[in-house]
Amino acid sequence: MPELNQLYEAILAGDAKTAVEVARAALAENEAPLKLLLEYMVPAMDEVGRRFQCEEFFVPDLLLSGRAMKATLELLRPLLSASGAQPAGRVVIGTVKGDLHDIGKNLVASLLEGGGFEVYDVGADVSPEQFIEAIQSRNPDIVALSALLTVTMPAMKTTIDELKRAGVRDSVKVMIGGAPVTRQYAEEIGADAYGEDASVAVSIARSLMAKTPK
Repeated sequence: MPELNQLYEAILAGDAKTAVEVARAALAENEAPLKLLLEYMVPAMDEVGRRFQCEEFFVPDLLLSGRAMKATLELLRPLLSASGAQPAGRVVIGTVKGDLHDIGKNLVASLLEGGGFEVYDVGADVSPEQFIEAIQSRNPDIVALSALLTVTMPAMKTTIDELKRAGVRDSVKVMIGGAPVTRQYAEEIGADAYGEDASVAVSIARSLMAKTPK
């Protein structure tokens, strides 16, 4: 019988190979995929976020743990779907029009996926029309907008305005973040939430889900 705590430790260490091996062995012993996810994998990514906030982990650590989580999720996802397990929520994420930076956005996407969310990443330099199309096709609970440059921040407002114009704004919660972004700016443009860095993304998304009618 595999030692399931090794799954937690492997994701925390960013060891994708071991994480997948332990998960595969556990599944062979008829362990429930949802148990692996909720009792070992999600707590590991929560701890990654905590260590990042405390400056015990840094960006490379986040990337490695995110990759380990993603590789293990790829093994579990078909089984979770077959069992009818529901994600914590669905998120469409992208960097806004005119901004090609995606490291921060990728970190947030990895942490959200590690937190049990189903994430659809539309990439960088994403137009409002592309966000609208993703909302219409993916039916997310949350849209996450990222911007790293001060000059691209106005594209966040433009995107929110276009979501309203397209009639889809009320169907999603909007969270924004990025180096130049502030809480005040989020309030000014009508976003639902703001995160100062990637490590708080999961707690913010969970908070938004708690406010979303079922």
